[in-house]
Amino acid sequence: MSSPATVLAVSAKDTPGIPKLPRDEITLVAGHGVEGDYHAGAFVRHRSRAAQDATRPNLRQVHLIHSELFDDLAPLGITVAPGQMGENVTTRGLALLDLAPGTRLHLGDTAVIEITGLRNPCNTLDAVDERLLAQVARKAADGSIVRKAGIMGIVVEGGAVRPGDAIRVEAPAGAVGAERLQPV
Repeated sequence: MSSPATVLAVSAKDTPGIPKLPRDEITLVAGHGVEGDYHAGAFVRHRSRAAQDATRPNLRQVHLIHSELFDDLAPLGITVAPGQMGENVTTRGLALLDLAPGTRLHLGDTAVIEITGLRNPCNTLDAVDERLLAQVARKAADGSIVRKAGIMGIVVEGGAVRPGDAIRVEAPAGAVGAERLQPV
């Protein structure tokens, strides 16, 4: 019997860069993101994307990472703690990378995040460990990149999210499981 999906940790920071700082609670705001977090807002906030077109919708309001990734990295001598890779929500017991676009995650009593795509990791992860980026963005045999640094989403319903909160998964209407997450 598998463990229920839960929130392991929550993190936020009002300035760019990593790590995000651990919090006892974060507040998700519909159409905006994590209250007080640098990446919150209706329009794109990530510096490289904003430099290209700051009027694009922000599909990266909330970053989620599965803590099982940290377990996979530990035998390689790469130690990662919640928030260090810039995520707002660290989960346990949920295969985030296997979710379809449009999946909704219900966190705590009222918060709902809709998954928009994969995080496209960059070299800022070198600040955590110089080997980390190579482990979470690996080249596959066919030349494609396998991204394992979590997923991104938008806030559909606001609310408080705390460590220990349950996560309920709502598959998108008409999902047949064939659609895979793409980088956003």
